[in-house]
Amino acid sequence: MKAILIHEDGGPDVLRYEDAPDPVPSNDEVLIELRAASLNHLDVWIRKGMPSVPKPRILGADGAGVIAGTEERVVINPGIVSGGKMHIVGETRDGTHAELIVMPRDFVHPIPGDLSFEEAAAFPLVFETAYRMLVTRARLQAGEWVLIWGIGGGVASAALSIAKALGAQVVVTSSSDAKLERALQLGADAGLNHARDDVVARVKELTGGGAHVVVDDVGEATWKRTLDAARAEGRVVVCGATTGPNPPAALHRVWWKQLSILGSTMGTPADFQGAYDLIAAGKARPTVDRVYPLADARAAHERLEAGEQLGKIVLSIP
Repeated sequence: MKAILIHEDGGPDVLRYEDAPDPVPSNDEVLIELRAASLNHLDVWIRKGMPSVPKPRILGADGAGVIAGTEERVVINPGIVSGGKMHIVGETRDGTHAELIVMPRDFVHPIPGDLSFEEAAAFPLVFETAYRMLVTRARLQAGEWVLIWGIGGGVASAALSIAKALGAQVVVTSSSDAKLERALQLGADAGLNHARDDVVARVKELTGGGAHVVVDDVGEATWKRTLDAARAEGRVVVCGATTGPNPPAALHRVWWKQLSILGSTMGTPADFQGAYDLIAAGKARPTVDRVYPLADARAAHERLEAGEQLGKIVLSIP
């Protein structure tokens, strides 16, 4: 089969489109002919040199295709739970940026609704992550206000879709007016340019006192404004820190406002099922930014790393 492999750490130039051995399923696995796979920041981190990942490695957590020898359209859950531990496809085992993959039967699901292969490949990891953040951890309720930083990212766009599906009102931010306009088309109630607008003041004005829930995976660059923009007894949910993990703590703001700071990462099979059910019911839908052929994975990585996308970058697999 053809696949995208990395043999060494580095930039997009280390990606190799080459032949790899066809995977062989064991008794509890199925062979999937992939039709589409998406990119996540996890792929960039592994490519740059996550020390726990052996190489060569086929990247890619998310994928959709057909079970080999059938016409059954399926999508995979990339968070495989085994022996009480979670193993992410493309990190602890070869991933989806290939023509074929084997997966445990319990982590293979029919493509929900009328999604295309590309849309199906765009939702699993980020929707599972966003669902856990908003529902399992933050307990988001209908009518509440959510502030989402950096709407271009996959988790942020998934959080927007899930929040609206749950009846919340959403303020998103970006430094790109074009992305803000697109987010409004996707259902955001307000968009703020965080490079130009006074985000804290505008959020307080729009929400009548501050956001009930703030989704922050940015870290140092946004943390002070996150704590200020949350209303008293608000919830701040964190799944990453792309600008650095050590912001000024300013702990007095946490106790004065009685804020809840909630850490969240990936999700459980129940979180995946919750996100899956919203999509199957037509209440939420993944956003595809751009589709590249598998052989052009380098260009896809360059777009992701440059932060040019809104939604998910997808690889089509012939």
